[in-house]
Amino acid sequence: MTAAPLTAAFHRQGRACEDLGSPFMGQLMGMLGDRLTPDDGAIAARLFAWEGDVSPAGASLPLRLAGGLHALVLQGHAELRAVYPPNQVSDDRLWQAVREALDTDYTFLDDWLASAPQTNELRRSIALRAVGQWLHHRFGYPLDMMELGASAGLNLNWDRFGLTLPGHRYGPDDAPFDLTPDWDGPMPPEGTPVVSARHGVDLRPLHPARDGLRLRAYLWPDQPDRLARMDAALALAPNPVDAGDAGDWITARLQRPTVPGTCRLIYHTVAWQYFPPDTDKTARMAIEAAGAAATDETPLAWFAMETDHTPPGARLTLRLWPGDLTLDAGRVDFHGRWMQWRLE
Repeated sequence: MTAAPLTAAFHRQGRACEDLGSPFMGQLMGMLGDRLTPDDGAIAARLFAWEGDVSPAGASLPLRLAGGLHALVLQGHAELRAVYPPNQVSDDRLWQAVREALDTDYTFLDDWLASAPQTNELRRSIALRAVGQWLHHRFGYPLDMMELGASAGLNLNWDRFGLTLPGHRYGPDDAPFDLTPDWDGPMPPEGTPVVSARHGVDLRPLHPARDGLRLRAYLWPDQPDRLARMDAALALAPNPVDAGDAGDWITARLQRPTVPGTCRLIYHTVAWQYFPPDTDKTARMAIEAAGAAATDETPLAWFAMETDHTPPGARLTLRLWPGDLTLDAGRVDFHGRWMQWRLE
């Protein structure tokens, strides 16, 4: 691989991070794009020799490296901590510390590069809370929840988090934290959704007790509020997340008998776009077949928060059975900072 794709990937990731409120990540990614060469040690050589798409749409090499560096900081790496937030340093000072870590911590970073980035962006739960409130109002049934691309399953706890909007609050009084997005559109209906079951699937699921460092490291160092929410979420009891292909998993899950008076809710947040074509086809066929068999007593909802490559943010769609209705639910920031909600 020539240097151009990796260099472009660093700059692209830096712009995305700045747009999502992380000036430090913008600085770090931009600096690496400007300065990293194949001659900067074994880690750099591995990055530049990577085959395939290295961009955020592919292997996400910039975020792999950034996650490894942040993990070192979280473990107490003295030289990196001195140049990471809350400290503000020049590109020269930052580069000096990062360049040294590429050599001194080669083994750790080399191992870190082997795994694709995985995050549970907890503020995406604002979209899940909104649709959960809406489905509770529409059907009044307990929710049997199934998340595709669930990572550590932290967003399967959306009903346990608080959501505070102007004049409204949703969620339990003892919620570990409240989400407070900028909100545009009608307020979600009042009420308390009941969850009867929560399950997820991921090709490489993370476990909160085992993988807390990885989950924290992929958050951005100058966003301590995200780290605080992650710490609170990691303290909750873990949810079951199976290892497997999402298409095969949802096919098997939807073949189980449905309890009358239950609404099955399938959802995914910025995950479907990464599914291989066969997984996409298998999952879609299984969901549509289950939808065709849904009744008024066994409704099925398919909720998606995914990019449609049209800014701003991600598109929200809700497909309902019986009746096979597709509803435009609005748009949401990828990190849940704002919501444009459209369902009434």
